[in-house]
This record gives sequence, structure tokens and C-alpha cells, in this order.
Amino acid sequence: MVVRRRKKSRKFRGSRTHGYGRVGQHRKGGSRGGKGRAAGRKHGHMWSYIIKYEPNRFGKHGFHRPQELIREPRTINIGEIDEKIDLLLENKIAEYEGDQIVIDVTKLGLDKVLGKGKITKPLIVKAKSFTTSAIKKIEEAGGKAIVIH
Repeated sequence: MVVRRRKKSRKFRGSRTHGYGRVGQHRKGGSRGGKGRAAGRKHGHMWSYIIKYEPNRFGKHGFHRPQELIREPRTINIGEIDEKIDLLLENKIAEYEGDQIVIDVTKLGLDKVLGKGKITKPLIVKAKSFTTSAIKKIEEAGGKAIVIH
């Protein structure tokens, strides 16, 4: 095939419309099927472009987990347990077992024990999970950290 060296517009010198009919028929976006990303799905004349180059343009993608299902663990610091131990013994949430105090944190509606604060008494603490610092402080005071499943 021979390469066309001259622009086609050279043949139309003096013709005013260059073969496109009434004035303005080859201007604006209508002649090229809309501007930008127009006419993708509704009119469909650019559908083959979307199938080839933008296959993920339409439809749903992925999954968003509902926020009400995402639950963060309810926590308490070991220092708070030590401060409120007298109140917990009074309300029979904690009880003596020999010289140690046993407390089940799940009775308070909590899940995890954190290691902030000081512990002065030997405690046996039962919870669903502990931080490493909480376990260390409980055992240093002469108590135990028991994980409940």
C-alpha cells in the first residue's frame, strides 16, 4: 500500500466544508460519538472499546464488610483491676481462693486484659486474651493469667 504523503485537506482548498455537508457538521463532539467517556453503556456505540480497554468500568467489585459485624475487643488495664479489687470482692465478682484472689473478667463483659498500671496483690485473672506485659506483671506479683476459650 502506498503511503499518502499529502493531507487530504489539500484537495479541498476553496470548498468551505471539505466534504462534510452543511457548515459545522464536522465540528463538536457529536461527530465523534460524544466527548470523553460519553455513550459507554446507554447508547452502546462505544461498547467494544469498553469491553477491550475498560473491562472493570461497570458492575460491582469487591466486598465491604458491614460495620456492625466489626467488633473491637473490650479491654481493661491490670492497674484498674488492682484498684477496683475491693469493690469487685464486695459485689462477689471476684473471690478468695486461699491467699490469692480469683477474678473472671468475662463476668464484667470484657475480653482482653492490658498491661498498663501496677499490681500489688497476687491475682488469678481469667480472660479471653492478655497482652504479654499483662501476663508478666501478673506473674511477677505471684498470680496467674488463665486464658478462657
